[in-house]
Amino acid sequence: MVKMAIALLLGLLIGLDRQLKHKPLGMKTSMVISVASCLITLVSIKSVQQYSIPGHTNMDPMRLAAQIVSGVGFIGAGVILRRSNDVISGLTTAAMVWAASALGIATGAGYYLEAGCAAILIITAINFVPALFKLLGPSKLSERDLSINIVVRENDEMTKLIDEIEQNSMKVKHIKIKDLSDGKRQMQIVVSASSKMRTTTVYYTLKKMRHIFAVEVETITA
Repeated sequence: MVKMAIALLLGLLIGLDRQLKHKPLGMKTSMVISVASCLITLVSIKSVQQYSIPGHTNMDPMRLAAQIVSGVGFIGAGVILRRSNDVISGLTTAAMVWAASALGIATGAGYYLEAGCAAILIITAINFVPALFKLLGPSKLSERDLSINIVVRENDEMTKLIDEIEQNSMKVKHIKIKDLSDGKRQMQIVVSASSKMRTTTVYYTLKKMRHIFAVEVETITA
């Protein structure tokens, strides 16, 4: 009971971080994963002590626990999203799902100090280390990706439009163009811009450009 209670608290830390950022993995899911992983680890270890016969039965005390890692992968895959603009998101949340199970396994095996330190390091790595590197590191580390959908009026102006976008402190990373039924063209663009540049600023900047009929801007998060 003590081990599962500790696993619940560690899972709560992981889930709280995700829920504060409005990610798919919340406190309830994280706590369930951590406690269930702890329980399976306890059963795996104690069943060897209870059911193995010395000299006759060869049992691995961590055999059940080893299956947790692959099993949790299905949950992690469920939070990874591939958007229509080929952008992948949810990888950090998927990693946190895996981390919650790892904390449960470590707690179930009796490694309380290691599990506690790992939880602190994970929270630090997610929240404080990136902020520190953005503050003190190269300018590229302070950039973020934006997904932009643009409907243009004339096909021959798309190249000039890309050049104009890059002149406004945005770097084009990915372009997808398709024809619309009404003769217009749609451009799906992924650009990197400074994190100090607001999404609304990007929107109004694009809105002022010539030949743009409609524009949609979305911030890409991990």
